Amino acid sequence: MASELQGKKIAFLVAQEGIEEVELTKPWQAVKDAAGTPVLLAPQEGEVQAFNHLDKSSTYPVDQSLEEAKAADYDGLVLPGGVANPDQLRTDSRAIAFVRDLFSAGKPVGVICHGPWTLVEADLVRGRKLTSWPSLQTDIRNAGGEWVDEEVVVDHGLISSRKPDDLDAFCTKIVEEFTEGTHEVTDVGAGASRS
Repeated sequence: MASELQGKKIAFLVAQEGIEEVELTKPWQAVKDAAGTPVLLAPQEGEVQAFNHLDKSSTYPVDQSLEEAKAADYDGLVLPGGVANPDQLRTDSRAIAFVRDLFSAGKPVGVICHGPWTLVEADLVRGRKLTSWPSLQTDIRNAGGEWVDEEVVVDHGLISSRKPDDLDAFCTKIVEEFTEGTHEVTDVGAGASRS
């Protein structure tokens, strides 16, 4: 078994429902397979409801609520997609603050599918190149980001992919970036200069 992420704690930040299940479970397993410790964060304690597209799927226990979570305790972040998931997260000021704090510390962040909506809300795509589900491209461009249609894109520790079909490449890149650790903080987005 690989041990690149031994001793590293990776936050998986989701809303209470609407998470695209495979975009949570496959990166989670990739972190575990690399000997990292994945931790499920959500606005509230209890469980989160995952979906397989529009159909309810499994539930997963929350490890830590956003009330208790501190970005300094984590070595990286994964923001899964699902339409409802990031749409709810972007309205939670604690989620936005958590994501900004990770970016400010130069920690790597993996985001897939509709997940970049949370980054758009946090003003963290300005000056960055990333990809997403195609319907987000206008939002990303309007927020000052450069949207591209590629399987996986890495920009100063921000790893992004378009959809579940890209998960193999996405998982490989998040493990690589989490292994590298923090990146120099670039002056992009409002969140980059905040702590």
